[in-house]
Amino acid sequence: MKYALGFFPTDLSMQPVEFGRAAEDAGFESIWFPEHSHIPTSRRTPWGGREGAPPLPEHYWRTHDAIVALTAIAATTDRIRLGTGITLLAQRDPIWTAKEVASLDVISNGRVIFGIGYGWNLEEMENHGINHQKRRAIVREKMLAMKEIWTKDVAEFAGDHVHFDSLWSWPKPTQKPHPPIVIGGAPTSVTFRHVIEYADGWMPLYGRFPIVDHVATLRARADEAGRDPASIEVSVFFAPQDEAVIEELRSAGVDRVILPVSSRPAAETAPWIEELGRFASRLG
Repeated sequence: MKYALGFFPTDLSMQPVEFGRAAEDAGFESIWFPEHSHIPTSRRTPWGGREGAPPLPEHYWRTHDAIVALTAIAATTDRIRLGTGITLLAQRDPIWTAKEVASLDVISNGRVIFGIGYGWNLEEMENHGINHQKRRAIVREKMLAMKEIWTKDVAEFAGDHVHFDSLWSWPKPTQKPHPPIVIGGAPTSVTFRHVIEYADGWMPLYGRFPIVDHVATLRARADEAGRDPASIEVSVFFAPQDEAVIEELRSAGVDRVILPVSSRPAAETAPWIEELGRFASRLG
């Protein structure tokens, strides 16, 4: 089992460089930063897209840019892996994003894990000019286009949502053929089809559905599609600090648990990282 930390780094919280150093010192395999370009004030879409959800916490609209924050950490750490948890790819330009992620992978000496997702905040997507009903198809094409840029000296792409003529773009990622791609999302047929087609892992959010059952389903569908189920890594985002839960996930074949750290100042966060490190060490 790999142990990781998930954290919303904001202007009011422990800052990214300090967080990264503390997480590496505590022995964690990776850290995962989410992103939102902004949060519309209308709040028409409930938190997570779930009716009846509590009010959205303030750290959602105070979050640092994830790529920038992870790049700062890359320059000040040696070992810890750097995950985006998750990049809202539908809202991003795929050519720019391919260059940013490849640059981070080179600067970090191959430590990037590229977590992507479809998004839940409809107003946020609309402000980026995205039709939310097509976001899953858009994410798929943008990711396929990025893989072309990462792996080809001359890349081009023609799809329904992404199109560019032949281009050059360097640097290429240090990891070959590219950083691992992890899709964060619910266990739907679309998510599983995308994971099997073009990704290296699935990252569900703990507490939304019975993950254990769906891990087996994903791997069975991968086998049916002719893909080695062992080539798909399963990470559970914001897993609880609960030994029984983590042992259940381990037994189900989950490869990584990402423990949540509250978005608080360094004086409160640093001791919590140390405690989580001791917890992970005890479980092994």
